[in-house]
Amino acid sequence: MGNDLTLIDAEGIELDMGGAVNGHRTGEERNCPFDAPGLSDTASRNRDLLARALQRAGFINYPSEWWHWSFGDRYWALLTNAPTAIYGPI
Repeated sequence: MGNDLTLIDAEGIELDMGGAVNGHRTGEERNCPFDAPGLSDTASRNRDLLARALQRAGFINYPSEWWHWSFGDRYWALLTNAPTAIYGPI
């Protein structure tokens, strides 16, 4: 299952991630890759924080979309060398 995820603060305000979730739909294509060049230090740290938390939980990032993380689907199975996906189309 793919999930679109970001970070928020205690008041529910989205942290600086260097670009919008689904930025490819808002004209921010250059900021979409997880390791996009030119990110601020804050955005880079926030992306790294998101990555550390999600990777510890077993999620895999789709590198061309910093916000897109997968767990249990075919993409996840491929990158984790799992013998099969946990779930998929039926």
